[in-house]
Amino acid sequence: MKDFERVPKNRLVQLLRKKWFLPAVYISLAAIVLSAVVWYQTRGNPLAEDPNLKEQLDQLSQEAGSDFEEDAEAVMQQEETIKMPVAESLDAEIVTKFYDYDADQEEQKKGLTLYNNRYYQSTGIDIAQANGEAFDVLASLSGTVTEVKEDPLLGHIVTLTHNDAITTHYASLGEVTVDVGDEVKQGDKIGVAGKNVFNENGGTHVHFELHKDGIEVNPEQFFNKEVSVLAQYEVQVADTDEEEKEEDGATDTKEKKEKEAEGHEEEKKREVSFSITA
Repeated sequence: MKDFERVPKNRLVQLLRKKWFLPAVYISLAAIVLSAVVWYQTRGNPLAEDPNLKEQLDQLSQEAGSDFEEDAEAVMQQEETIKMPVAESLDAEIVTKFYDYDADQEEQKKGLTLYNNRYYQSTGIDIAQANGEAFDVLASLSGTVTEVKEDPLLGHIVTLTHNDAITTHYASLGEVTVDVGDEVKQGDKIGVAGKNVFNENGGTHVHFELHKDGIEVNPEQFFNKEVSVLAQYEVQVADTDEEEKEEDGATDTKEKKEKEAEGHEEEKKREVSFSITA
């Protein structure tokens, strides 16, 4: 498994660099000093026990420190990065890649799976140990378990739903340790890698897919990147302009026949894709 470099983050340094930090500290100190002065001056004075005066002082202190506390809490919440669904210490490797239409021919071959004498384009990646043994499958991101099912070809499948229309899918599981509705944290165990009928040559492995807006994206493109990168990613969708034109009668019969003939030829050249969400 590729070892991704971790970038340490010094939260204190980040906090000190905030423009609002020093003013917030000064305001907080001023509120404390003001409260002490008022208390000293009103010591022994019946007004010191006035509930209205106490309420005003408390309100002043809360207003001075509220913005500071809220921003500090936001800084402390670190955004997750998308991880491979296996322990970093595991001696694992990607044995089947995501089929990329823009890649060269050699790379595309690594994204094909042979089943029933036919090649299928991989809509995710297959991960296996070098020794072929089973291993724990971990949550790539924190999320909610929205589906647990068993497929006759792909084995046990678990789907996690995350924010920003992002979902992760884990197939070829020999064992599942979560249920629908469970809230899992990044790195929590969701199952154990197993074998399936669809990719018998893959041995014991986990098939992992990363979806944005219901469309598969290349997981390797986003591993070890903040989830916001994927959230802002514009997924490429199929061009349906030609279909809309045909429905509206924008093309004549001759052009339609030529398009259909070209489509049949192109279909013969392309392999068939197979998704775990099909």
